[in-house]
Amino acid sequence: MQYIYINFKYMKVKDVIELLEKLAPLSYTEDFDNTGLLVGNSNAEVAGILVTLDTLESVVDEAIVNNCNLIVSFHPIIFSGLKKLTGKNYVERVVIKAIQNNIAIFSMHTALDNSWNGVNAMICQKMNLINRKVLIPKKETIKKLTTYVPIKYADNLQKSLFKAGAGNIGNYSNCSFTTEGIGSFLGKENSNPVIGKKGVLQLEKEIQISVTFHKHVESSVLKALFTSHPYEEIAYEITTLENTNQQIGMGMIGEFENPLSEEEFLKYLKKTMQTACIRHSKLLNKTIKRVAVLGGSGSFAISAAKQARADAFVTAECKYHDFFQAENKLLLTDIGHYESEQFTKELLVAFLSEKISTFAIVLSQKNTNPITYF
Repeated sequence: MQYIYINFKYMKVKDVIELLEKLAPLSYTEDFDNTGLLVGNSNAEVAGILVTLDTLESVVDEAIVNNCNLIVSFHPIIFSGLKKLTGKNYVERVVIKAIQNNIAIFSMHTALDNSWNGVNAMICQKMNLINRKVLIPKKETIKKLTTYVPIKYADNLQKSLFKAGAGNIGNYSNCSFTTEGIGSFLGKENSNPVIGKKGVLQLEKEIQISVTFHKHVESSVLKALFTSHPYEEIAYEITTLENTNQQIGMGMIGEFENPLSEEEFLKYLKKTMQTACIRHSKLLNKTIKRVAVLGGSGSFAISAAKQARADAFVTAECKYHDFFQAENKLLLTDIGHYESEQFTKELLVAFLSEKISTFAIVLSQKNTNPITYF
């Protein structure tokens, strides 16, 4: 889907956030996470944006040098609650320095993990994997609106709902189901019916319209309904569907155009993902074609990778016993947390640079990996 924006002379922090939510709606953040605007005023005018994987003191200094008063960070600097701001640890010092220099900090984390064009898509792109699919589609992200409208107003209402984002299913848009019937209503003393008269039972030929939509556009869909529907009181229902969302979720699985041997795969993975070390389960003497990926700590998805018939699974932070779960069914590889997510900031810079031309979008040059290899 293509998004077209007008570049304004002045943009506020909240305007940038609105753009970023087109890429990764915050409503898809995992429950344990802390995304969104963590520090700063959403109404502040943006002078420049620094994009980073982690927000450290050195990154805030980098933002100051580059005249950037908004830091877009993948990982949230505030993860658990802060009870004091005394500068006793690096988290508190970062927050204090950002506040002192009027720098806002916005984090995307698992919202971007769950995005179709997010963290895992970037890994697939770096590895040249084709035919990609979401590894663990996210549940309860699809909703259904059912409403009833007089026949002559149905076409206009449908178009408004489609424009608001309803009716998008995979590669198809403007999807809906309609059926005709008879609606009845009787206006009470304080009513002001558009059709019929209060105190008189009205039987009206109506169209029932049903459309599905992603939950992050619910407010827009409801606004379209309330704006375009002619009735004073609108009958409608919204339900959450059990259907999994094939374009939102954790991890991805794709394929190599030309299969590799396990040794070739490990060499290619090490070079492509720029990692100094790969921890992996035992070699199985099989070719690698289907590859599952999940940036960051992804051992929870080992069973999903096996179920998807992946030949290899690329992730990070696997513990000793996690490697037993490979069970001779796939090659489990741990390339490091930072290494698996390091290209995410390039993704964000490219996205923002395409949308904004009125001020600098700066790629942080700080290597924030806390792990070194001997």
